[in-house]
Amino acid sequence: MKRRSALALGVGACAAATGTGVAFWRHGENEANERFWSLRFPKPGGGVLVFAEFRGKPLLLNFWATWCPPCVTEMPLLARFHATHRAAGWQVVGLAVDEETPVREFLAKGAIEFPVALAGAQGLDLARNLGNSAGGLPFSVAFAADGAPSRRKLGALDAGTLAMWAAAAAAAG
Repeated sequence: MKRRSALALGVGACAAATGTGVAFWRHGENEANERFWSLRFPKPGGGVLVFAEFRGKPLLLNFWATWCPPCVTEMPLLARFHATHRAAGWQVVGLAVDEETPVREFLAKGAIEFPVALAGAQGLDLARNLGNSAGGLPFSVAFAADGAPSRRKLGALDAGTLAMWAAAAAAAG
């Protein structure tokens, strides 16, 4: 009988510790999420991109660089996604892990209508914090309307993946 009581007490203690750990982890996750939405980055050519302005609607955040061939290749796809899904509330932001001059030159060549900001090397740290442990580019994160990250992809996106993300956001919201 004592053994059964001790086992029950041990299981109960483990459950309580697990619950406490999950609560602290979620608190840390919420704190990191709040820090993300308070970020500000300079825009090429002037101005500041404020992430808080994008909260409340689905957001596709793409980390890219002009020196990254897959990043450059997927930019027209992101522009089409932005044009097609803007009416449904989707927002797209490009966060360049790059320097201002090459980004400005790149943007001057194409028809990118979504906001782009300059993160430099800080962008790689942010990407890691959002789940890109490899630190590679391109890296994309979809945020739900409630501000929580909902999907992540390391490597170039494709139309099928974007359609799936948009459908999942529509079903959730």
